[in-house]
Amino acid sequence: MTDATTRPGTRRREQTRARLLDAAHEVFAEVGMDAASVETICERAGFTRGAFYSNFESKDELFLALITQLADAQLDEVDVRVRGLAPAAISDTRDLVRQVVGASVGSNMKPHLISEIRTQALRDPKLAEAYLAWQEVLRSRVRGIIQHVVDAYGLRLRLPIEDAAELFVDVSFDACVRATLEGRPASEVTELMNDRMERIAGVLVEVPAPDQSSR
Repeated sequence: MTDATTRPGTRRREQTRARLLDAAHEVFAEVGMDAASVETICERAGFTRGAFYSNFESKDELFLALITQLADAQLDEVDVRVRGLAPAAISDTRDLVRQVVGASVGSNMKPHLISEIRTQALRDPKLAEAYLAWQEVLRSRVRGIIQHVVDAYGLRLRLPIEDAAELFVDVSFDACVRATLEGRPASEVTELMNDRMERIAGVLVEVPAPDQSSR
């Protein structure tokens, strides 16, 4: 009985939250995080400020939830791609990285959004704590993806997987910040991130020495 009465309310809350996130994404793309007011986001989503504050404590929390949603969707896509790869089709490490990462990396993430959230986190200890916790979850997911690739292809890394995951995440975020400073379009952000990840993978993966016995 309790489940039957609570589920509709839970679904409504999830739908409200999803519409607010979609609206925030649209408004941010149009005016940026600083100019994206709670009122504008609520108007775009078709809700009152009361509905907003029943789901998010602040605009900062909303935008942190937004980048979490975008990153999760991106990592889900990468994870699916990784598990669908055929080892026989991989010719070298850079080719593997290109297939794992794919052209979609960076296309859903908003460099300005990530940069602005980081800037706000430097000023707000509460947001900083939430941001760091989110980054750790992100690293954990990346560790899982790297572990699967290492196991599936029998690779050896020059660093522990934990360190490799941290390096990949830090470099991707640095690429976002640099792209923001340089005013690059999203397509160039994708190219920059892919290029950096390919180079990092080339350094991290140990290349087996030639088999002397076959000579």
